[in-house]
Amino acid sequence: MNRRDWLLAAAGFAMPGIGMRSPSAQSARIEVMRFSTLAAGSPLPAELKAWGFGGRTRPTRYALVADAGIVVLRADAENSSSGIVREVRVDPRAVPILSWRWKAVNVVAKGDLRTREGDDFAARVYVTFDLEPASLPAGERMKLSMARLIYGDRVPAAALCYVWDGKSPRETVAPNAYSERVRMIVAESGTGHAGQWVSVRRNIVEDYQRAFGSEPPEVTAVIVSSDTDNTGETAVAFYGDISFGPP
Repeated sequence: MNRRDWLLAAAGFAMPGIGMRSPSAQSARIEVMRFSTLAAGSPLPAELKAWGFGGRTRPTRYALVADAGIVVLRADAENSSSGIVREVRVDPRAVPILSWRWKAVNVVAKGDLRTREGDDFAARVYVTFDLEPASLPAGERMKLSMARLIYGDRVPAAALCYVWDGKSPRETVAPNAYSERVRMIVAESGTGHAGQWVSVRRNIVEDYQRAFGSEPPEVTAVIVSSDTDNTGETAVAFYGDISFGPP
């Protein structure tokens, strides 16, 4: 399955009415993926769902492991593509700060976020949003309608994809090579910190405004993914706890 199918399938992660809902007054920290409370070698809990894809693409392997005494999620991508998702309803105005730690042992040498052939990354963190199609311009609305006609009603109308890229400078923002409704944001770049834990804090309201030029709707899911199916390379990455918090 190619990257287009992966992006479209990601819409299935944002299932209305499923997951953790938050009131409009939500302001406390929300733990989305708290690997540190789990046991190394144990299965993932039910709320963290593994998604694999059939066809020619093998799934990336994910496992809970201990790193410096802390349990984290390890991803081994070998010409593979899949992700781990947590369905969660979050009001971005109340808790706009998305925080996580990640470590890429290596970057994807042939990765290039501008092309479909290079749309591979050692580490990604997706945030999907519950955007009403009626709010889109007519042209984008038509493209979304066609995609949903083919792939189903859960094709996402908006998503941010934070990546550890091998080449593009940090803070680069660009449409995904497969879908303009997914905007790529380079949160870490290059090999300077390869093999090291890097802490990331992103204001998703500001990032959404910069990417789409409007206010963000409700968050529906967070996804981690390490993939190398387009380039055929091998990458190893680790993910620490992921949470939303107030400003």
